[in-house]
Amino acid sequence: MALAAVVAEQAPLGRFERRTIARLFNGGTIFRAFLVGKISVTAASVVCRVSNVDITNRRCDLTFRTNKRTVHGREANEISATMAAAGVAAEGATGSLVENVSKLACTIGPREIKQKTGGGADCTFETSQ
Repeated sequence: MALAAVVAEQAPLGRFERRTIARLFNGGTIFRAFLVGKISVTAASVVCRVSNVDITNRRCDLTFRTNKRTVHGREANEISATMAAAGVAAEGATGSLVENVSKLACTIGPREIKQKTGGGADCTFETSQ
């Protein structure tokens, strides 16, 4: 759920879907469930670079089917930290750490999440190894 939520902020989704995912991630389950079906969050790739020399340098490049977004600073840190929490290992290079996933596909089921039974969010992705 967390990975879908931080990527959804940048993804080409409708305003209602983006707001619903943000509300769910914040713990809110009050919404018009009859209006909400499953929400898909997909990205061709997400590449985050964090410098361990210039500690202010954080950047993530998100590539979607129809566009590309680059975020810096706090937003990049959130995506990078969430990828690490999801088990994506950082690869070291001189002065930087790089996290990379491709074929990110998340399905969010707000009605199932609203039931608070532990289901409703499923993400798959590939990592470079």
